[in-house]
Amino acid sequence: MPMAVFILGLAVFAQGTSEFMLSGLLPDISADLGVSLSQAGLLTSAFAIGMVVGAPVLAAATLHWPRRRSLVLFLSVFAAAHVVSALTPDYAVLLAARVVSALANAGFWAVAAAAAVAMVPAGARARALAIVVGGVTVACVAGVPAGAVLGQLWGWRSAFWAVAVLSALSAVAILRALPSGTARRTASTSPSTTGGGVRAELRALADRRVVVTYLLNALIQGATFCAFTFLAPLVTEVAGFGEGWVPGMLVLFGAGAFLGITLGGRLGDAHPMRVLGYGMTALTAGWAVLALAGGNQVVLVTLVFLQGLLAFGLAPALASRAYQLAAGAPTLAGAFATAAFNVGAAAGPGLGGLALDAGFGFRAPVWVSAGLMVPALAVLAWAVLLERRAAHAPVSRA
Repeated sequence: MPMAVFILGLAVFAQGTSEFMLSGLLPDISADLGVSLSQAGLLTSAFAIGMVVGAPVLAAATLHWPRRRSLVLFLSVFAAAHVVSALTPDYAVLLAARVVSALANAGFWAVAAAAAVAMVPAGARARALAIVVGGVTVACVAGVPAGAVLGQLWGWRSAFWAVAVLSALSAVAILRALPSGTARRTASTSPSTTGGGVRAELRALADRRVVVTYLLNALIQGATFCAFTFLAPLVTEVAGFGEGWVPGMLVLFGAGAFLGITLGGRLGDAHPMRVLGYGMTALTAGWAVLALAGGNQVVLVTLVFLQGLLAFGLAPALASRAYQLAAGAPTLAGAFATAAFNVGAAAGPGLGGLALDAGFGFRAPVWVSAGLMVPALAVLAWAVLLERRAAHAPVSRA
């Protein structure tokens, strides 16, 4: 595996840490900037909205840019936005900086996914994508709790400084690892898209099964990040743990996520629909039990791990299915998958914040997570129906 693929994973680790670390910093940000907890939660939603808008737009806009220049540019903007975030005393400026960070992150993802695929043979593409996407799960295991620890020791701003430094170091590493003249499109890219550009890739995304897969992804991530964003108050206010337990709970969730994506990567290619069916059913039940019994510390600790495992264990099956069904759109398939992921990551915390503001208590976001999984199961049934129809009409899809 080329070293550049691992460097891309390092950069994704830095960006993933930034996206998710607020779950352990929200109370401090809320107190420091004089805003409510739900307003602080909107910083996560703002980042996700920027990813939703930026992923497909920047993927199309930079389709023919040199990879190294694109990656370094996006990482540099990302690092600069975090410097602004660390310095500002104003909530509105921090919110704007989160949007800029998200746009840069979306642009990076638009290039990085296609770059990783193009650098390896066809038989190693899934493994290359797993390394890049694995940066997100490592962020959950190490980066997010590390950000929480930094926040407790030196204030929430120190976590933003750490992300800025790591992003800058990743940009330097990419400058060294990737050749300067490598174009975004190469002969190794899928021949079905060569010469067709954006329109050809959009046509490849027209399959209803692809759209349903994206919808499924958005609902699952909405449920996941609704509960994850407000995990800190659930741990301290509902289960009665001290604030010092919050980083440990984030580590536990991340450890489950890491194990889940590892197992899901092995099972998702062989039995994607079975993994989705069993996994989503268990995930739904887990959110409901956590909402009911989250005040029990043993139940909370157990389910934080299991829910991380289940939620991220579904990710490889969803990703591989999207790339398989949209093989003619190697760049935009990943961009729209990123957008779908972040639609959920934006909507979930937003809905959880509304439930908190309505006075339903700190368990409310977990109930919202369970509720979002109900339509997700209905969408899965739709996906199964479309799959069966496609299996009985091979000629019409040829």
